[in-house]
Amino acid sequence: MTLAIFLVVLLVGILIGIPVSFSLLLSAMALMVYMDVFSADILAQSLINGVDSFPLLAIPFFMVAGEVMSHGGLATRIVRLATALLGHRKGGLGYVAIFTSVLLAGLSGSAVADAAALSAMLFPMMAKAGYPQGRSAGLLASGGIIAPIIPPSLPLILMGVAGNISIAKLFIAGIAPGLMMGAVLVMVWNFLVRNEDLETQPRASKGEKAAAFKGAFFALLLPLIIIGGIRFGIFTPTEAAVVAAVYAIIVSMFVYREINLMDLYHLLVRSARSTAMVMFLVGCAMVAAWVITLAQLPQELVAMLGPLVENPRLLMATIMIVVFFVGMVMDLGPSVLILAPLFMPVIKEAGIDPVYFGVMFIINASIGLITPPVGNVLNVVCGVSRVPMTAAISGVWPFVLAYLMLLSLFVAFPSIIIVPMRFFIG
Repeated sequence: MTLAIFLVVLLVGILIGIPVSFSLLLSAMALMVYMDVFSADILAQSLINGVDSFPLLAIPFFMVAGEVMSHGGLATRIVRLATALLGHRKGGLGYVAIFTSVLLAGLSGSAVADAAALSAMLFPMMAKAGYPQGRSAGLLASGGIIAPIIPPSLPLILMGVAGNISIAKLFIAGIAPGLMMGAVLVMVWNFLVRNEDLETQPRASKGEKAAAFKGAFFALLLPLIIIGGIRFGIFTPTEAAVVAAVYAIIVSMFVYREINLMDLYHLLVRSARSTAMVMFLVGCAMVAAWVITLAQLPQELVAMLGPLVENPRLLMATIMIVVFFVGMVMDLGPSVLILAPLFMPVIKEAGIDPVYFGVMFIINASIGLITPPVGNVLNVVCGVSRVPMTAAISGVWPFVLAYLMLLSLFVAFPSIIIVPMRFFIG
């Protein structure tokens, strides 16, 4: 009964247009009233305690780093490098989009930011070269969702906090599957353009390639600093966020000189607004998580899924189906904060590696960002590139299906993620 009350109040709130954060609070309050433990003081205290977490400090700093990198010339120079290396190939701008997506994923950690930046820079070039608009939009959106998988990743930070999982291990574990997602996009794009008559870019000379690499050097260095620093214990993920923000500001202001103090002020304000929304959502989710624990909803879920606990792969497949359908209608952050506390006890009971589960959850929920009927990232790409949603939907399906096949492979063979993770972690 308690599980039904929580879900009904939450879903009704979302369906009638109440923001997810307030819907979470309402569902928590409804459970507290049902259990006769409602207290405004406890509610307020839980809300404050929910955001009083050292790992969550990474969010504002990565927000700042992402904003500065998007406007400070780092993303532009990555695109120039990718164009110099791959633009001359048949369908070359598609490969440029994929290559840039993977590199930008190691800079911003935000699917929406990466997809918007890619669309603004590459879609006009692709349209001019005669690429089908729907397919181009689908590829750009599909490339954008690699960002939540490869560190630094804001969703992985939320997963670490909500599921009580090592964020450093999640970061390291996300590298291999993120690169595999890029490889899958390359294979699908190669298949789609093999018979197309597309305009290609002139082959860049060695001097042009060297100049492009030189220009992108400082942008390429940042992911190495972050991942290397975390891997070798030089700093924690939270400290890595501070390093990323400071590094991005220094490079953008003093090396590339594309932003000034006034620009930085506006970027900091934008980052503060985004951070406030995320942190309030986290606080509300932590209130709901506390009430969920008090109501013993995880134990109810364990009892419901009990027959599957003995078969971890079947359990993972079942949970991934649930996550996929939730991800189709809900944004990535709320999906993590709502479902992770519910599923973690079941995962631990079945003996599934929590880090593997966390990465799988984020991959699956990210696919939902480009899947109708909502598809937030797909909507962003359509808005930036001014492509009709119907055309983008027809163009994105080959990439969605390829991602789902890769996800199924990860479910069937968990070692594809676990072995590289343990190799890198040591």
